[in-house]
Amino acid sequence: MQLGVNVPNFGPGTDPGVLRDWARVVEGLGFDLLMVSDHVAVTADVAERYPAPFYEPFTTLSWLAGVTTRVRLGTTVLVLPYRHPLLVARMATNLHQLSGGRLVLGVGVGWARQEFDALGVPFASRGKLTDEYLVALRRAWREEGPEHNPPIPVWVGGNSEAGIRRAIGFGDAWHPLRGTLPWMRAVVTGHSLPGFAPRIALRLTPAPIDDPERLAGTGTLDQVLDDLRQLRRLGAGTVVLDPYHGDPEDTRRPHAAWEALTAVAAHWRTSS
Repeated sequence: MQLGVNVPNFGPGTDPGVLRDWARVVEGLGFDLLMVSDHVAVTADVAERYPAPFYEPFTTLSWLAGVTTRVRLGTTVLVLPYRHPLLVARMATNLHQLSGGRLVLGVGVGWARQEFDALGVPFASRGKLTDEYLVALRRAWREEGPEHNPPIPVWVGGNSEAGIRRAIGFGDAWHPLRGTLPWMRAVVTGHSLPGFAPRIALRLTPAPIDDPERLAGTGTLDQVLDDLRQLRRLGAGTVVLDPYHGDPEDTRRPHAAWEALTAVAAHWRTSS
């Protein structure tokens, strides 16, 4: 099982130098995948959780491809209805080619109603549009042929039943975001998924968390490592660790996240 990291590409502490440092830390620690988030218009509902500056994911990943050599690069998740599917197909293909085949395209329907309004995209139709755009993406790649379009893994995000059905119908993996282990186990055992690549929280605590609703990836280092082992037994091909917990000021203090990632990386290699 591979491990990835969701890197904050937003917030008051984020700038090109910090993004470059994040990439070097993630690759240097031996993680397999670096992912970033997606927003286009930083409307009030977006800014509350993911304030400016917000670095556009395709642009950011293209730049980070040039300062890394091995780590895969991805989106968690690209809000698919925000861009014409042929534009997404072209941008994804070019990034995949320019990075040496390192792109993972995680996609989802989005949640920020004000952002949809700002972009002129109907919020109520976002699920239908996502399904249509996934079909259009596959068609565009198929029509150009494999010699021009090496396969790009498509991970479909979404914790709802609709999201799970979308992953089964259109994706290479289901990519749930921040769930409990019992819930993910129930979904994995109750559905025939094309693949399983969850994004989980990463928050280390000095004492164990006994709450039955504990999110996977939170708790002591031993709890987090056990979560990873259980996810591997559930068939996860990749698990993405997300050290951002909603406080934009944390982007000014990346070293705390780097220390947690260092602990997980070191102990995972020796314990797994």
